[in-house]
Amino acid sequence: MIVVTGGAGFIGSNLVHALNARGRDDVLLVEEFSDGHKCANLADTRIADYFDRDEWLALLRANGGQDLDIECVYHLGACSDTTNWDGRAMMENNFSYSRAVFDYCTRRRIPLIYASSAAVYGKGTRFSEEPAFEHPLNVYGYSKLAFDQYVRHKLPTTESLVAGLRYFNVYGPREQHKGRMASVALHLHRQLEQDGRVRLFGASHGYGPGEQRRDFVHVDDVVDITLWLGEQTPSCSGIYNCGTGRAEPFNAIARAVMTFHGRGTLDYVDFPPDLVGAYQAYTEADLTRLRAAGYGKSLRDVATGVREYLHWLSS
Repeated sequence: MIVVTGGAGFIGSNLVHALNARGRDDVLLVEEFSDGHKCANLADTRIADYFDRDEWLALLRANGGQDLDIECVYHLGACSDTTNWDGRAMMENNFSYSRAVFDYCTRRRIPLIYASSAAVYGKGTRFSEEPAFEHPLNVYGYSKLAFDQYVRHKLPTTESLVAGLRYFNVYGPREQHKGRMASVALHLHRQLEQDGRVRLFGASHGYGPGEQRRDFVHVDDVVDITLWLGEQTPSCSGIYNCGTGRAEPFNAIARAVMTFHGRGTLDYVDFPPDLVGAYQAYTEADLTRLRAAGYGKSLRDVATGVREYLHWLSS
C-alpha cells in the first residue's frame, strides 16, 4: 500500500492520478477534508483506504498501524499559505506533523518522500541545498526549513530512504481550490476570461515590470520526480531541489496565456508595500544534486507547460 498525505491537494491529487495510471490503486489517502471542494480532484481516482488527517496523526503518535502493509509514504500534507503568520499553527502542521511521519516511517524502515519548499531560500540568489543559502522570509518557509534541519540531524542514523523535495513554483491541473495561493498561470487565465486583461506586478526589487523571475515547474514534472525518488535506495536520502533549473519572468507566463487565447492586454499594478521584505523576486533551482542522483529527464519550459495546462483547463 502507498500512503499519500494531502492526497486531495494540488500535488497530492496529481500524484494519486499518476499512481492510478501506473496501475496502482492500493493507495491509502490521508486528507483533512474540512474544505470538501477538494474532493473534485479525486472524483475520477481509485483508492484502497482513507484516514482523516487527525486520525492518521493519532495513529502515528500511538505507534499503531502494525496491520498496514505500507510500501512507501509520500508526505505532501501541509499548510502552504505563505501569507499565514500564525507561527504556532504553521509549526504544528508543517513541523510536528512531519516529525511524527518521519519517526513512524524510520522505525519501520518505510521509504519516505516529503514536501519541502523553495521558500527556505528567501531572497537569496543561490538555490543550492546548503545551509549557507537558507534564509526564509516568512514562518511558512521557516517551518519547512526547521523540518529539513531535523531530517539532516537524523539521517546519519536512518537506515531507510528519506528524501525531501524543495518544490519551486508549481503550476498545473487540480489547483483550483487553492484560491489566492494558486499559480500565476491560473490567475492570469481567469483574469483574461473575465475582462480580457491580465495583470502583473510593476517594477520592484531591481526588476522591470513583470520581469521578476522564478523557477516555474509543471506539476506533471514534479510528480514524475517525486515518484522516481520514491523508487530509489537509501543511498539517495537527502534534500533535493525540484524545479526546472530555469528562472523565467512572469511576463513569459502572461505571453503564454495571451498566445493560447489569441487575445489579451497586459497591465502592470503597483507592487504591494507589505510584500517588499517578504517576497522572492528571483528563484532558480540548482539541480546538480538531483541530476547526480540519477534523474535525467528534461523538464517543461513555461511556454510548453502553460500551453498544456490551458489545454487541460479548456477541455
